[in-house]
Amino acid sequence: MPVDVTVPSVGESITEVFVGAWLKQPGDAVKRDDPLVELETDKATVEVPSPVDGVLAEQLFAVGDAAQVGDVIARVDAADTGASAGDAAATEKSPPAASESTAAGSEPAASEPAAAAPTDAGDAKVMPAAQRALDEAGMKAGDVAPTGPGGRVLKEDVARAVEAKATAAPAQAAAPTPAAKPAAAPTTGGDREEEVVPMSPLRRKVAERLVQAQQTAALLTTFNEIDMSAVMALRSEHKDAFEKRHGVRLGFMSFFVRATIEALREFPQLNAEIREQSIVYKNYYDIGVAVSTPKGLMVPVLRDAQRLSFAQIEAVIGDFGKRAGGNKIAPDELQGGTFTITNGGVFGSLLSTPIVNPPQSGVLGMHAIQQRPIAVEGQVVIRPMMYVALTYDHRIVDGREAVTFLRRIKEGVEQPARMLLEV
Repeated sequence: MPVDVTVPSVGESITEVFVGAWLKQPGDAVKRDDPLVELETDKATVEVPSPVDGVLAEQLFAVGDAAQVGDVIARVDAADTGASAGDAAATEKSPPAASESTAAGSEPAASEPAAAAPTDAGDAKVMPAAQRALDEAGMKAGDVAPTGPGGRVLKEDVARAVEAKATAAPAQAAAPTPAAKPAAAPTTGGDREEEVVPMSPLRRKVAERLVQAQQTAALLTTFNEIDMSAVMALRSEHKDAFEKRHGVRLGFMSFFVRATIEALREFPQLNAEIREQSIVYKNYYDIGVAVSTPKGLMVPVLRDAQRLSFAQIEAVIGDFGKRAGGNKIAPDELQGGTFTITNGGVFGSLLSTPIVNPPQSGVLGMHAIQQRPIAVEGQVVIRPMMYVALTYDHRIVDGREAVTFLRRIKEGVEQPARMLLEV
């Protein structure tokens, strides 16, 4: 018996999702709770599991289609998998199926197209995305060599067939025109091809928020540099004992989170937001930590970060990193941050101007650590240095507060004992 698979509620205020990828194809056997499809929202990607054991009977939405919460996007046949497979095999081998249809009242002529279809399509089952590609290319399924399970035609199969057809086109075009000279190499080679890919909901939301920040806030960035010698020495001395006791590695991010919280306590404007004609100051510190994923930037939030120890901060950030790569971050974990920290240094960035995540009023940018010559007590020495940047909303944060805020972070990281002693 078919069981409907519907779009679940994926977060407050989210009513529309997009089909990101089908993890199972029609005819595949599935177990209860096996992920069937990835749904993309403007905040995260979530997987929808199978509600029962059985066989995926049909997909009602193709990759890229929009759906509403509650829509039926697939059906799973809850009948026994073996029986379904046997029935399917019997149907393929047994021509009398047409006569049974006739006995049931169908016209004989109506059954003929169904019998002719496999001849035209080469017995291949065509996936929805592949069918769209076939339609766009003006091709039939029989023109494509299927490589999918069960002889299914995949979108990639169509792409290969289109490429092969394009390669053969010059020679074919030359044949019907006797007066034509041998076909020359096309002036537009493969290196000038274009590919149109729709923006994912997550990427669209990121773009929307970044443009919103630029248009609605008075953004300004101030810079400083931090001598990382003390933190690196402290980390080197205690990292083994720290990991043995807490089960997580001691990184730099926990030092910056703690230093940021201390600076936010001194300058609450950077932990505030503008709401209509008012400024809302927050007495809690939900620190967003930017995480890069193949589908775009996510900023999961460390809730009540002021209550977390160094080990807890490192554990939560490590968990975010692992789950973000597998699209396991829940939408509610991406909402409600009061301040954001982003580390472009992991990609080698030396200096950048991060953009505030509305409605927040500040974002701290960390960068790569480089050995550079600096002057210390009249002497030129080589130290591991990091540039840091603070972008802030000048509507509620003055330059004096922003510059001093960044200096407090510099002091906290350069003298980590001060954070531990709270002096």
